[in-house]
Amino acid sequence: MLRDLGVEGVEVRTPEELAAVDALIIPGGESTTIGKLANLYGLIEPIRGRVRGGMPILGTCAGMIFLASGTTGPEQPQLDLLDVVVERNAFGRQVDSFEADLAIAGRDKPVRAVFIRAPWIHKAGAGVEVLASVVDPSSGEDRPVVVRQGNILATSFHPELIGETWIHELLVEATAAG
Repeated sequence: MLRDLGVEGVEVRTPEELAAVDALIIPGGESTTIGKLANLYGLIEPIRGRVRGGMPILGTCAGMIFLASGTTGPEQPQLDLLDVVVERNAFGRQVDSFEADLAIAGRDKPVRAVFIRAPWIHKAGAGVEVLASVVDPSSGEDRPVVVRQGNILATSFHPELIGETWIHELLVEATAAG
């Protein structure tokens, strides 16, 4: 995704590598494992410090969970940077994965989203801007799936799976502005 936007991406696995980047993307995967590995490699506090200092960051799916202040389920390692409580696997199991077109605040055309065992935001703090929501099929309530809080962006889905670059464009723009 970054290459498509003319930006060089590098893997970050150590505090020294983190210190050398202008922005960070925490991808999908398994959020508990991401948190445990970040803790093992001494990345928790350096990430918190850089983001609190203004470094732009994007979390997708498990990355959103890791950025959050809490989950509706069991405790797990989290950065507590994004003022949201997320519900893991909110849409169900792997077989319940789906695609949907989302109306994004500030965009003229919808964005295609791929939800794979995805979370949604159960509760968002006052400083969190909701950019897109989906309807919870069981309650009929809107559930945020794209949010921004200052220099933090998060999606509950995987924009990279179908080539949606708009969220990465927002990250690149934030990096250039900072």
